[in-house]
Amino acid sequence: MLQQALAVARRVLLEQWRQGRGLVFWAVFPALMMLLFGLVYAHNASMRAGLDAAAAGILMGAALFFSCLGGTVAIVAAERERRTLRRLLASPLQPAAYFLGVVLAQTLLAALQVVVLCAIAYAIGARYHGSVALGLLVVVLSVFAYVGMGFFFGARFAKRSEEVVVALSAFGVPLLVLGGTFFPLELMPQAMQTVARFDPILHMNQALKGVAAYGLGVAELRLELALLAGFCGVALALGVTSYRHLLAAEQGA
Repeated sequence: MLQQALAVARRVLLEQWRQGRGLVFWAVFPALMMLLFGLVYAHNASMRAGLDAAAAGILMGAALFFSCLGGTVAIVAAERERRTLRRLLASPLQPAAYFLGVVLAQTLLAALQVVVLCAIAYAIGARYHGSVALGLLVVVLSVFAYVGMGFFFGARFAKRSEEVVVALSAFGVPLLVLGGTFFPLELMPQAMQTVARFDPILHMNQALKGVAAYGLGVAELRLELALLAGFCGVALALGVTSYRHLLAAEQGA
């Protein structure tokens, strides 16, 4: 199964490579956000301490959200639109290998985004203060959660590629705002803070910001890590279930 998963990952990455412009936007988006936030923080010396947290929030809340969740939704929608799922079902490819292959491809793309964004953040003065291993754990759990949710939304709702942008705009932007991607939770009204506590992106952001900007460890972040791990498990379960439902629907069609 691993060989099949690697073949699927290679296919997904090749399609991304052939789409040239998509990869450019994929790299430019977090880079521009980091540069803009860097200019804002550099302009105001009293906000300089927030630059380290801003880098973590942009990576977790915006870059990985649109690349891993949005990218997975786009992949599933494209497979449905091109009707390639039926051909995949007729091939020796195991359904689990396809799912794992997409996860591997998105994980590699996420790793490249981490490198690009961290390099730019370091160049403009942001610094990483905590455990690298713990930071990587938060990123990996978040990537898996985003991919799982991507399969869920792609299989359940996005039947055409055009619907991907609409879907991401409809539910993505509010989640990012409530998740503390663009400004701290403390600046929100109390009612919004209460609602935000149910947003998994908030806990992803708080976990990575805690490690990267404030050097917190497992003991201080145990609640955020537990919630993140739980959300990752739920998201993957939803993704797998939705993917199986989609395959069953294709077989019955």
